[in-house]
Amino acid sequence: MTTHDPSCAFHSHDHAACAQDVLTRADALCRASGARLTPVRRRVLEILLEEHRAMGAYDVLDRLAAEGFGSQPPVAYRALEFLVDQGLAHRIRRLNAFTACATPGDRHAPVFFICKTCKAVAETPGQEVRSEIEQAAEQLGFTVERTNIEALGLCPTCAAAPVS
Repeated sequence: MTTHDPSCAFHSHDHAACAQDVLTRADALCRASGARLTPVRRRVLEILLEEHRAMGAYDVLDRLAAEGFGSQPPVAYRALEFLVDQGLAHRIRRLNAFTACATPGDRHAPVFFICKTCKAVAETPGQEVRSEIEQAAEQLGFTVERTNIEALGLCPTCAAAPVS
């Protein structure tokens, strides 16, 4: 398991190393599983890794089209679906957007802290929260198949910005 500092989404860090670590892990995971990280899929992951922000599918599509990868929505949607299915990206339901997984390959139940102003997204381990949810569900006789925990608020930069 890789140690990941979730605050890096909101603070200065070596982002090139951060992104390269995820790309390296993505390549290894796809090789191990037999999945194909095609040039379009890899480019979509690179786009998502450029910043710790959630991006809508059409924002990704605009970038792909500008780079000659195609301008039809299925191009972006299929690549994003692949990345989510492979655990390389997450869908942020609150924003109807996507973000690169900070710890691909690690079994985890992420909690997302989303800045409502700048759309920065920090992914942090949420196994304790997931355990609490599963315990409550068990008492109800309910089986949890998937959780998506998202907290909306302000990142340190936006919280410190003067109100205009």
